[in-house]
Amino acid sequence: MSAVRELARTLVREGIEMVTPESASDYWRIWYYVLEAAGLAVQLVNASQARNLPGRPRTDRLDAMWLARLTEKGLLRPSFVPPPEIRELRDYTRARTHLTQDRTRCWQRLEKLLEGALIKVSSVASKLTTVSARDMIEAMIRGERGPQVLAALARGRMKARHGALAEALAGMSGDHHGELARMLLDQIDFPGARIARLTTRITGLTAAIPAAWGTDADGSTGPGAGTGPDDPVLPAVQRLDEIPGISAELACSIIAGTGLDMTRFPAAAHLVSWAGLCPRTIQSGPGKRAAGTGQGDTCLRCYLGQAASGAARTSTFLGERFGRIARRRGRARAQAAIARSLLVIIWHLLADPQARFTDPGPDYYATRTDKNRKARSHIRQLQALGYTVTLTQAA
Repeated sequence: MSAVRELARTLVREGIEMVTPESASDYWRIWYYVLEAAGLAVQLVNASQARNLPGRPRTDRLDAMWLARLTEKGLLRPSFVPPPEIRELRDYTRARTHLTQDRTRCWQRLEKLLEGALIKVSSVASKLTTVSARDMIEAMIRGERGPQVLAALARGRMKARHGALAEALAGMSGDHHGELARMLLDQIDFPGARIARLTTRITGLTAAIPAAWGTDADGSTGPGAGTGPDDPVLPAVQRLDEIPGISAELACSIIAGTGLDMTRFPAAAHLVSWAGLCPRTIQSGPGKRAAGTGQGDTCLRCYLGQAASGAARTSTFLGERFGRIARRRGRARAQAAIARSLLVIIWHLLADPQARFTDPGPDYYATRTDKNRKARSHIRQLQALGYTVTLTQAA
């Protein structure tokens, strides 16, 4: 670290205007962060963009000279590295994601343990995370084995399924199942408090970023500004929260992935390409073929996938679009298409702080359908099957 800091001071004294390191695994971080903190302009480039020509001798010194020559001529395309406040927010959001994944794995292990004891609560309850399922598992840990007694612990709408619950709980659980279930429940409760703590921290960090602030009607801005119904600019989290499928917590995670400065992406298509949500095109002569999507930001794609799954269940334009694509191309492609649409919407909302999301409605496609053209198409299909068609206007 001291040697890198000394290098940074030397470069500042020499009047260096730009430093270009290659993105090699995680080794670029020390050079980028330290040189950036010293006040130098640093651009991180992908190794494929700065690769030396084949046939030339390759040494570290020659590579540095080649990078300097390309930098001087402006032939390198820098990679996106978020500013320090977004990097800090990204660390917190990814830590919360990892804790949530660990907790989900513990729930899956608990379900597998119950199935080993011939207990299939998940066949009746929607999931084990419900309060009713938790009460039944706690009772089994305490030694209760009667299926009728366990089924009587159901709450709400699950009471109506008492018979099915009793049948699902009539297993062969032993004391060791209860001991293991207790351990798994403790593992599940442990990250819960930390997830809540991280969520509070993430909310505070997002609210402290000036680019995420809103604007009041009188033109003043600040951490709490822009929350009124007549305010011209809403906070960034609130603007994204209006999109179907995106909650306030998910909005903070998406902001941590994309940042708030959309000038880094000249158009929405650039952001979609960077996230790896569009297929690559390979052309040779007149022929073109579509290849798979790029790697992109794995965490950002995960967040957008969650938002797309949530939007698919809503009675909105995005929900209708998901259904139309899923019927023709399958649910996986439909989810990717909705994730791409969400990212395009997010780009516009972050690029223009005064923009607000407006849902076109689930009848967007129906109101734009040419009824005469569609009727003629159906008539031709019926005539091809040997039918004579007579149309009568409905009353």
